[in-house]
Amino acid sequence: MSNRIKTGIIGATGMVGQNFIRLLANHPWFEVTYLAASEASAGKKYCDAVQNRWHMQGDIPANVKNMIVEDAGQIDRAIGKCSLMFSAVSLSKDEVKVLEAAYASKGFAVVSANSAFRLTPDVPVLIPEINYDHINIIPIQQKNNGWDKGFIAVKPNCSVQSYMIPLHALMTKGFKIKRLILTTLEGLSGAGYPGPSAFDMIDNIIPLIKGEEEKSEIEPKKIFGSIQNGQIINNTSIAISAHCTRVAVLDGHTACVSIEFDGKKPSTDEILDCWKNYHSVPKELGLPSAPETTIIYNDDPDRPQPRKDRDNGNGMAITVGRLRPCNVFDYRFVGLSHNTIRGAAGGAVLMAELLTAKGFIKS
Repeated sequence: MSNRIKTGIIGATGMVGQNFIRLLANHPWFEVTYLAASEASAGKKYCDAVQNRWHMQGDIPANVKNMIVEDAGQIDRAIGKCSLMFSAVSLSKDEVKVLEAAYASKGFAVVSANSAFRLTPDVPVLIPEINYDHINIIPIQQKNNGWDKGFIAVKPNCSVQSYMIPLHALMTKGFKIKRLILTTLEGLSGAGYPGPSAFDMIDNIIPLIKGEEEKSEIEPKKIFGSIQNGQIINNTSIAISAHCTRVAVLDGHTACVSIEFDGKKPSTDEILDCWKNYHSVPKELGLPSAPETTIIYNDDPDRPQPRKDRDNGNGMAITVGRLRPCNVFDYRFVGLSHNTIRGAAGGAVLMAELLTAKGFIKS
C-alpha cells in the first residue's frame, strides 16, 4: 500500500495500547500518527507517559517514542491526524460506549478491543476468519446512528479465540455442533497490569474471572450468527457451558473443550483433515497479520503448552492438540491462543486489515 492509513490509538499507555504500538511499528498498511490516553498522560511525550511501565519486549518504537500524547476525551484534537482509531481505553463500559460513539460520530473508523458494544445488534464482533460477512452490517449501523464515514467494530473476548476457529473449521464442512463444555485456563496478562498479586497466584488457581463465563457463553452465538432484518441475530442452536479460571501463566489462554455434534459425527481423521486444510478470507486476501497456517495441530501427547506454543504464527495461530474421544460427549481437545496478540491487539489489527481490504477504511 503506497499511502499508509494514518492511525490513532486511544488508551495508548495501557497494556493493550502498548501491544498496538508494538504490532503497528512496521505495519505495511497502517502508520501510527496519533496517541491519546487519560488526562494524566496528556501533554507528555509517549516515552515519559509510560516511564517505568513499558511492558513490551524491546524498546519503544522510534516513530512514537517522542510523540505527544493527547487527552482521549478531546476528540477534535484527532480530526485530520488519522482516519482509523484503535480503542484500548480503560474506562467503565458506559464511559467506553459514549467515547467510542463520539469518535465514530466524528468520522473515525473505530476498531475496539473493549467489550462495551459487543452485544449491540448492529455492531459486528469479528473473528475475521469466521464472520467476515458481518462487516455488511456497518452501513446499517451508520444509518441507525446518522454517521457518515464513522463506524464501530469490536473484537470478541480474548478467551474465545482458542476454540472458535477450530469449531468453525468443522462447521464449514457441514458438521453441526450441538453442545460444548469448556474450561479455560487464562494467562495473567488477560487481567491487565498489575493484575492479580503474586500472593494470590503462586501455588494457586483462581476459579473466577468476573464476567468471563457469561462472555464465553454468549459471544460465540453472535459470532456464529447471521444478519437478519438489519441486525445480527445470535445462533441459538449451540449450548455452551463455560468454566473460566486464572492460572499462573504470563501469556496464553488455553481451553479444554468437550464437543457434541448434532447429527452427522465426523471421524478423528475427518476432524484433523478439517483443521489441517482450514483457510479463510484473511489468508485469501493476503492480509498482513493473517498467519500462514491458521490452525496448527500438535500431536505430541502433552501439547499445546502456553510457553512453547503461544507464539506460533507470530502469536496469531491457534494451536490444537489432544484430540480424543469423550466419554460423555463425542470428542474433546485442547486449544491455545495468545491472548494479548490474537485475543487482543493482533486480532483487532487483523479486523482493521479486513475492513481496509473491503473498502470500509480508507487513507
